[in-house]
Amino acid sequence: MSVAKLLEAFRPLVVAEACDNHFGSVDRAFAMIDAAHAAGADVVKFQHHIPHAEMLRDLPLSDNFDESLWEFLERCALSIDDHARLIAHARQRGIEYLCTPFSIDAARELHALGLREFKVGSGELRDLWFLERLAELADHLILSTGMCTLPEIDATVAAIGGKVRVSLMNCTSAYPTRHADVTLGLIPQLQRRYPELSIGHSDHTPDNFTCFGAVALGATMVEKHFTLDRGLGGPDASVSIEPHELANLVTGVRAVWEASRGQKHVREAEAPVRAWAYRSVVTTRAIPQGTALGPEHICTKRPGTGIASADYRDVLGCVAKSDLDANHLLTWDDLYRPG
Repeated sequence: MSVAKLLEAFRPLVVAEACDNHFGSVDRAFAMIDAAHAAGADVVKFQHHIPHAEMLRDLPLSDNFDESLWEFLERCALSIDDHARLIAHARQRGIEYLCTPFSIDAARELHALGLREFKVGSGELRDLWFLERLAELADHLILSTGMCTLPEIDATVAAIGGKVRVSLMNCTSAYPTRHADVTLGLIPQLQRRYPELSIGHSDHTPDNFTCFGAVALGATMVEKHFTLDRGLGGPDASVSIEPHELANLVTGVRAVWEASRGQKHVREAEAPVRAWAYRSVVTTRAIPQGTALGPEHICTKRPGTGIASADYRDVLGCVAKSDLDANHLLTWDDLYRPG
């Protein structure tokens, strides 16, 4: 199976982004795979870092880091052998394994393990040197679109779209992201702009609300950072949900997806309610046989099992076939139209 194949099943995917919340512990990474699977996530995603291949040592950092990124990755990055063990564990559990390579060297190592699709972070969206080489290794690239403009997305899709299957993820690269900065309206805009691509949502808010909104707007997958315990800290703690919140995300995504489907019609579950809640034409007084009904003879009351209230004008001018009591629920068998 693959993420691309899962996308063809039509139901939105939930991607549990483990990022570096394992802090270099393979045992904790195993536990994260187990937790993601238990929560019902479709995909668990990790990151593969080779510090010297992806950055200079004196890289300036955003304020979600309290130490050098190089030092953090040297201490916490998983080795390719670790990834091999995690891939095997994920397959055993029955959850799809996805990974973000942050250098072409990292991608080649993952490719050697059999991975043929990669998630690409927003920081690499405009790195055409990297993406063109990545496209040679992959069958499917999932690109986050934070920190960029629509023309920049256009240029990237134009550069690699003919070489590899591409999916796009709406994203705001702020940690955490304010709800006001999420721009969920970009999802249908991207769908119109790239009708041949799958459009998802990568979320950095501290809760699940905007993920549910993304699904309602047609997102084909949602990605959310998660951790076994926010108390462990780390640079992603403020945007990471815990396992019980991940389970809530899975349940909510599927519920919103189900609620967003279909066309307007009377549902089977509505029929009993419709029968009593709708109104029918009812007599306002006793009506002798042969009386032609006028406005003074009728009103509308529940239930809706007689002549529909919407059809009351058709009753006017009809003649009573027999004596009718007040508060009589009229049917067409009670009436005939003269002439």
